[in-house]
Amino acid sequence: MNESQNPRLIKTFFSRIFKTKTPDQLISDASKNALKKTLGVFDLTVLGIGAIIGAGIFTLSGTAAVGSIDHPGAGPALMISFIFAGVACALAALCYAEFASMIPVAGSAYTYTFATLGELVAWLIGWILLLEYAIGNITVACGWSGYLFNFLRGFSFLPDWLVNPPVWLVNDYRSAVLKLQSLKVPNPEAHIPHITPDISFAILNFQIHIPSIPFCVNLPALLIIAVIVGFLYKGIQESTRMAAVMVLLKTAVILLFIFAGMFYIKPTNWVPFAPNGFSGIIAGAFMVFFAYIGFDAVSTAAEEAKNATRDIPIGIMTSLTVCTIIYMAVAAVLTGIIPWNQIDAHAPVAAALRVIHLDWAAGLVALGAVAGLTSVLLVMQLGATRILFAMSRDRLLPSVISKLHPKFKTPHINTILCGLLVCVGTLFLDLDAAAQLCSIGTLTVFAIVCLGVIILKVTDPDRVRPFTVPSTPSIISIGIFFGLIGLGIGYCLKNMIYGLVIGSVIGAIAGLIGDVVKIKALKFFSKIAIPFYGMLICCSLAFLGVPIRAFYQFIVWVLVGLVIYFIYGYRKANLPVEDEEDQLIQIQENEPLQNI
Repeated sequence: MNESQNPRLIKTFFSRIFKTKTPDQLISDASKNALKKTLGVFDLTVLGIGAIIGAGIFTLSGTAAVGSIDHPGAGPALMISFIFAGVACALAALCYAEFASMIPVAGSAYTYTFATLGELVAWLIGWILLLEYAIGNITVACGWSGYLFNFLRGFSFLPDWLVNPPVWLVNDYRSAVLKLQSLKVPNPEAHIPHITPDISFAILNFQIHIPSIPFCVNLPALLIIAVIVGFLYKGIQESTRMAAVMVLLKTAVILLFIFAGMFYIKPTNWVPFAPNGFSGIIAGAFMVFFAYIGFDAVSTAAEEAKNATRDIPIGIMTSLTVCTIIYMAVAAVLTGIIPWNQIDAHAPVAAALRVIHLDWAAGLVALGAVAGLTSVLLVMQLGATRILFAMSRDRLLPSVISKLHPKFKTPHINTILCGLLVCVGTLFLDLDAAAQLCSIGTLTVFAIVCLGVIILKVTDPDRVRPFTVPSTPSIISIGIFFGLIGLGIGYCLKNMIYGLVIGSVIGAIAGLIGDVVKIKALKFFSKIAIPFYGMLICCSLAFLGVPIRAFYQFIVWVLVGLVIYFIYGYRKANLPVEDEEDQLIQIQENEPLQNI
């Protein structure tokens, strides 16, 4: 290759992987293979509530309060954890709403990133979103299975083999072993069937040992995933109707838990309020963050909304507000009626009602949990299929994935693929591991969306925005900024309150002066303060809350995504060629290089 071409090739390579699509291009491309518009504001709100209310209350509230070997528990301070997670989500939700009103097409954060940070980052976000939805669904499927048997045990006439099946038939291997250990079963591995025998042999004086392969499968989780895939295969409108019924049912039983349990609250159970201190609160916020991704699922359905510019922001903000209030109320009642270290990590709400001898209510809550987690499975599975659809439409994945069913007009092939991915994941990942992976993925995506809003305000400030992230007064935005700096200095000097107060006062004065003098930089910062603080909080929660095992697993997932991109997506992506350098690289990719 001619050495003079090297700089041009390098420049072309970087311009290609960071090449963006304008919102107009994204809308135009989507119109060539568009999904059917069937959803109104009520449907979108139901999708959001359907995804949010469920896993956080029925499953993750227990492990977030009690903790595990990977993270400390928040205890009664779980209420504060929900506030932290809710604030971060509210800031990110405003950014989502602005993007969704401008770019009403399938793909959610993947599509928004394509408009701001380019192809490579968009691919990574799409890949992480797939982790968020598909792997997150493993968490929900495991929780669904647990609550199903909690509900069935309320019927004394049912046979024991149905309500108490072998642990290896309703758990992954790790969870099955832990369950047997908790029951004080000696040598728990021996109670799990194995597909292959344990083999040992010697070759040239080297002893070779091939361990047996255990057989553990969460059969109820696999069955419910198959049902969900069937509904999504047929059509989204039918799916939202099913979700609406389940949302009403689970909301009713959650309100039942709150109003029945509030009379059994013992304030002494709230002492100590934060048994593991600030680290427990942050770890709890990190764990329950997974439960807030429902409003992201609303944005993935933007292309199927009848009036996306109006209905998507309303659906996002309404579902988030309603669910945050409910979350805090449930956390207060749950930790008030039972000591935090005695909460059942797998079925916390129903188990708490049984402790106070409200068995009838516990049965209804278990039924509501089954319905609630079913709607979460539905919406999250929907999100995964729409992300794959958008990436395939851009040719970052094979085009067969974006093929629509001739009758139902649904991406039926990727619906089946996503279902298979979740089914395989249930064989290897337990509830805690899947939730942690999903949370770090969610936080990463939210931070990138907040950054994207800032970038688009700089690169395209005059674009019409049907919904705009509100500006904040300089006295507040700058005050918070300096307050956080003061908080950090105060932490180093072991006087955080003093640092926070002094920093906030200095910042408020600076913001007031900026308003009077009309400093443009401060005025611009006021416009981007909400996405900036949303990005900051998401990054902080990810940095402070992620267990090391989940961090390494997340890195492996990202690296696998990069390999797939450079093997397939980089060469196949359908991006316009607008200059000679792009033409040069395309010629050299498609023809033999003569100078090598």
